[in-house]
Amino acid sequence: MSDVVTTADIDLIQRILPHRYPFLLVDKVVDMNGTQSAVGIKNVTMNEPHFQGHFPGAPIMPGVTIIEAMAQTAGVMVGTALGLADKNMLIYFMAIDGCKFRRKVVPGDVLRMDIETTRGKEGAKVWKFKGVATVDGELAAQAEFTAMMDL
Repeated sequence: MSDVVTTADIDLIQRILPHRYPFLLVDKVVDMNGTQSAVGIKNVTMNEPHFQGHFPGAPIMPGVTIIEAMAQTAGVMVGTALGLADKNMLIYFMAIDGCKFRRKVVPGDVLRMDIETTRGKEGAKVWKFKGVATVDGELAAQAEFTAMMDL
């Protein structure tokens, strides 16, 4: 039996990330390959508070929350691979580059976030990632982002 964790359910996610409702934006993380790559899943529902004002009558998930969901997926991936559950890790954006939005994300969508590490290793505080968010295989958003992980 292997000790390698490749999936994070909501319990493990909450043991790694400090985020809570209404700002916890990833429901599960699957296909984790150490600190190299992972896939985050966000089930988009009408219950989320940003839909009350963005936009009434035509709810669209704000682009910044899509990017935040990608960053949270990266944090779960790194935190899981490095055994950081229950360590009170904080994660701070340092840069967002090449960000593009291509498709609206609306209630009922399942947002899939494919994350790849482009720089970072155990012991490093600063990490870089590339993220692509899709709905039903259609590109919704993409970005490269840098984050500092602080214990």
